[in-house]
Amino acid sequence: MSDTGRIAWAITGSGHYLKECLQLAEQLPNVDLFLSKAAAEVLQVYGYPVKELKEHFRIFHDNTASAPPVGLFYEGVYEQLIVAPATSNSVAKMVYGISDSLVTNIYAQAGKCRIPSIVFACDVAPEMETEAPGGTVKVYPRRIDLENTERLMDFEYTRVVTRLSSLEDALGIPQPCQNISSF
Repeated sequence: MSDTGRIAWAITGSGHYLKECLQLAEQLPNVDLFLSKAAAEVLQVYGYPVKELKEHFRIFHDNTASAPPVGLFYEGVYEQLIVAPATSNSVAKMVYGISDSLVTNIYAQAGKCRIPSIVFACDVAPEMETEAPGGTVKVYPRRIDLENTERLMDFEYTRVVTRLSSLEDALGIPQPCQNISSF
């Protein structure tokens, strides 16, 4: 497997379409997963042990202060960054230039290296349904969360998607991900 032309896929601490995001990532070639600390916890809660994900992906954890994997962006290893799902916390940090986690750091560095990013924002409507560990629940994103998603849409080298079908389109995956069953 070549170490250039890879896709960096970052996961934050949200369960919003988590299963579907993992299914999409599995359909793409040369994907590395970058997990925030919250993502590592949430994956376990939703029944996706990181140990099992290692069978499909090279995985980087948010466990150092300086985030050494960021250097891979400067070496030309990645041609694209996907942040999916992206919590309102991560989106807010991206909007305000805060790079204090692995995910927000690689987003900032991707932009500095002019590597295009796709961000699948979780909080996109005043009222939404999302999947929680116990089933579907209604959530009501705050105005600031919605405003930050809108602000991120204006960032260079960033495409914000707000629906799973838009993420599939952005990735060039024509078939619905519900047909994939490995996770």
